[in-house]
Amino acid sequence: MEQSEKHSEAAWLMTGSITFLAIVALGVVLLYTRGVLIPFVLALFIVSLVAPILDFQVLRLRVPRPVAAALTFIFVIVVIIGLALVITQSVQTILNTADTYSQSIADLIGRSLDTLGTWGFDLRNQDIISEIRKGIPRFVTNTIGTAFGFLSKSFFVLIFILFLLIGRNPRVIRTGVYADIDLQVRRYIGIKLAASLITALLVYATLSAIKLKLAALFAVLAFFLNFIPSIGSIISTLLPVPIAAAQFEASALWAVLYVILVPGVIQTTIGNIIEPRFQGRELNLHPITVLIALLFWGLLWGIPGMFLAIPMTAVIRIVLMQFESFRFVVDLLAGKLPQSKHPDPKMD
Repeated sequence: MEQSEKHSEAAWLMTGSITFLAIVALGVVLLYTRGVLIPFVLALFIVSLVAPILDFQVLRLRVPRPVAAALTFIFVIVVIIGLALVITQSVQTILNTADTYSQSIADLIGRSLDTLGTWGFDLRNQDIISEIRKGIPRFVTNTIGTAFGFLSKSFFVLIFILFLLIGRNPRVIRTGVYADIDLQVRRYIGIKLAASLITALLVYATLSAIKLKLAALFAVLAFFLNFIPSIGSIISTLLPVPIAAAQFEASALWAVLYVILVPGVIQTTIGNIIEPRFQGRELNLHPITVLIALLFWGLLWGIPGMFLAIPMTAVIRIVLMQFESFRFVVDLLAGKLPQSKHPDPKMD
């Protein structure tokens, strides 16, 4: 009995050590190949999402496969061009308003610091305001760089999408792990896309109701940030706060509360109540797993990694489920801790 327990512990320790070394090696590979892997993985997920369009043309409409692949590819191009135009317009809006609002925000913070100074807080107002004025253009520059970096990678994504669509055969019946991955990834991305679009429209309507400037920009940001679980919704809720405070100087308090509470309720309702009902428990990832996945993929692949973190982690979990040796890893990803063994009363 004791020898069997020692053997089991040794096997578990060996499996855990191999898993850790494999994760480290995989992390190194993912880090140094991200320039190719990010567009490729993004193309895989896009093809998984639009594959039913190709399959429907071939199987139901009897369209020749090359023609169906070409039409599906044109549809993807149109959607990506639409996103590129939205991003370009948003970047242009940021450039046109950066100087005005950076000055307004700096003045607002300066008045707030002066008020704190009258209460006895000794703050270096000018130094803080100077840093803020320098920091806002820097933030704008980084944002624009990220947006154009996304657009520059779109070419490689399109190349991968084209070859993946050409190589897809709708008449092949997919089973097993591939079918499970394809179904769950498509379901997750499709529901997330619909939820993000509804969130963006409601955020735009909410901010436009009080005539907040840049409402369309914040709606676009809400759409994209909604793909980053938990963290994205918090960021998109807080982004309009400085603009609201600078625009509604006389009644800044109620404006700030409005742009936080109303969009916050919208994001919470859609993200925590409506969306999980449609998603169900298909991905079966614990909230802590989601947070760790965001940190891990964000560390390796930056912002694109945070967008791809959940579907990538779900794919890894589905693959690991096929191996009994990694069952404990699958349980940990689902939030199931190993059950402790109670001592046998007969041995006391």
